[in-house]
Amino acid sequence: MFINCPFDESYVPVFRAVVFAVCACQFVPRCALEADDGVEVRVEKIIRIMKECPLSIHDISRTELDDLNHLPRFNMPFELGLYLGIARSGRSIRRSLILDSEPYRYQKFLSDIAGQDIRSHSKNPEKAISHVRNWLASAMPGRRFAGGRDICSLYRKFMSDLPDLLSASRIEHVEITFIDWYHLISTWLQTVNQVSRPSGIKH
Repeated sequence: MFINCPFDESYVPVFRAVVFAVCACQFVPRCALEADDGVEVRVEKIIRIMKECPLSIHDISRTELDDLNHLPRFNMPFELGLYLGIARSGRSIRRSLILDSEPYRYQKFLSDIAGQDIRSHSKNPEKAISHVRNWLASAMPGRRFAGGRDICSLYRKFMSDLPDLLSASRIEHVEITFIDWYHLISTWLQTVNQVSRPSGIKH
């Protein structure tokens, strides 16, 4: 599942919660952070990953002006457009969840997607988890998923266990990479017998 979202520090709690929800629902999270390859052009890497993912999550909430250039970040809407283009041009079915921080706010800066269902998370990690779970339950009616409250409860337990997990892994909190986060979650989920470990992330 491709995840297109901000990577700045203020968004980290929502991003990590989304990744947890994806893993708890037994999907493999994918994003631009999974591989650091100086040879591959970044946009080509993103498109390659997108083509490998029939499901995607796009958070377009980061519209604030940065302190240095006084300009917003356009990467998330750009990647959403890329994925929608891939979805329209291919024969396979692709489904997406689009998130924003406030209801209907996106209509002011990305009105072309006004006809699509957008979910707002209010910058609340557990609300984001529930949106991911409910979207998957709707997008994949043939599969059963634990309820949003149950996954949120599981996430709180994981976060309480995180210091011990990091200590056992000999990783400092500030050192956590996307791949680290994925492995910490999937290994922990196996330990508590909640879900089987998804197949490894492709590089």
